[in-house]
Amino acid sequence: MSAATKLLESMRRHPLDWRIEQMQTVARRLGMDVRCEGGSHHVFSHAGVADVVSVPAHRPVKPIYVRQFVALCDKVKESEQ
Repeated sequence: MSAATKLLESMRRHPLDWRIEQMQTVARRLGMDVRCEGGSHHVFSHAGVADVVSVPAHRPVKPIYVRQFVALCDKVKESEQ
């Protein structure tokens, strides 16, 4: 089990106190695009999925954004199977 997979499972179980850098690690492992053009948000997307998740770059990331990110990761995994 890779470190990114462990992070994603931990996010799923406990959506509190995560940093944007940890989300970027998981996203890059799944082949997702991460945009953060100097603004206050990071945008996660994937070519095979229509959904996009925008996450404020505050620390820690609020649980609602972590849950949205985990849901997007699940859709990305489903689209690749």
